[in-house]
Amino acid sequence: MEIFRFRSEHSITNNSLQARVGRFRTAHGEVLTPAFMPVGTQGSVKGVTPAQLTEIEPQIILGNTYHLSLRPGDDLIRSLGGLHRFMAWDGPILTDSGGFQVFSLAPMRKITDEGVSFQSHIDGSKCFLSPERSMEIQKNLSSDIVMALDECPAGRSERLNLEKSVSRTTEWLKRCRNFPLGEHQGLFAINQGGAYLDLRRKHLEDILEIDAKHPFQGFAIGGLSVGEPKEEMNAVLSELVKELPRDRPRYLMGVGAPEDILFGIEQGVDMFDCVLPTREARHGRLLTSIGRINIKNARHRFSEAPLDPNCSCYTCRTFSRAYLHHLFKAGELLGLTLNTIHNLSYTVGLTRAARKALLDKSLPVFAYATRQLWQTEDL
Repeated sequence: MEIFRFRSEHSITNNSLQARVGRFRTAHGEVLTPAFMPVGTQGSVKGVTPAQLTEIEPQIILGNTYHLSLRPGDDLIRSLGGLHRFMAWDGPILTDSGGFQVFSLAPMRKITDEGVSFQSHIDGSKCFLSPERSMEIQKNLSSDIVMALDECPAGRSERLNLEKSVSRTTEWLKRCRNFPLGEHQGLFAINQGGAYLDLRRKHLEDILEIDAKHPFQGFAIGGLSVGEPKEEMNAVLSELVKELPRDRPRYLMGVGAPEDILFGIEQGVDMFDCVLPTREARHGRLLTSIGRINIKNARHRFSEAPLDPNCSCYTCRTFSRAYLHHLFKAGELLGLTLNTIHNLSYTVGLTRAARKALLDKSLPVFAYATRQLWQTEDL
């Protein structure tokens, strides 16, 4: 199977659903979709070892261009055999462009058409990220999927600012497309435009014009879940996804809440990523099939029950809620690891279960039952 050639295995299209199941191959393995990508910002998925991550069985994980270029440095990682070898992960890796991190450094950066000048958050040194530099870093990291550099505006940005941002992102995309990547690497384009569907459509037209001459290997939707009301995000997503090419993977960036993943799958999204599962785990907030659980709550102190009765991860099949409560209260690092194993297992498992339901032609029943179970929240 040709790498990055997307093959749709089954789809559902009606008034409210346009979900699909698919697969594509990379040089480091096949990705079965829909898939959730755990975030390995600095060359590790926080709280778990590669062996523990392997047991969770994510299809693909994500690395961060900005952080890895600053520390330990992309040249060093290249000299040590690339990011796969450096972090001892044999499966597919997607690297983001660094744009989101740079643009979040508002007081410390300046944007021009050439790129972004910014100060390192580590030592304050002056740095510059251009489309070409982002591509160079990702080429050195030797990831499988490379993300084009985009300007990621703040949530609820004014339309005029979004129009300028979209125009600049298009020009940067042309420069990214012209940069020679590794033979095994595929480039994904990113659509921007905030909550303005007409801007998103205009930007998609610009992207597809470039794609017609030099095809991209996938398409991403960026700039959602950044502060806008969820109804606006869902309205944009439900319309935009159906207009993306059907023969390439579709990636919704930075979205990881279970309800948002399920909605995205129903709209035809193939790939998701977010730090939410690992971040929530470190704060004792756990995602389960029966709702969100706060393991810090005193009610769990004497509970012999597993965290999630419907989960077979190492945490749930081995330990009680009482033990997880104790570890968190005692500040034991093991507690953070066990919480992370579960949250990642649940989130990755949600996409895996949705895939099975799609293949079984039972997604509507699965989605309804899953949402019903989420009605409770352990505050």
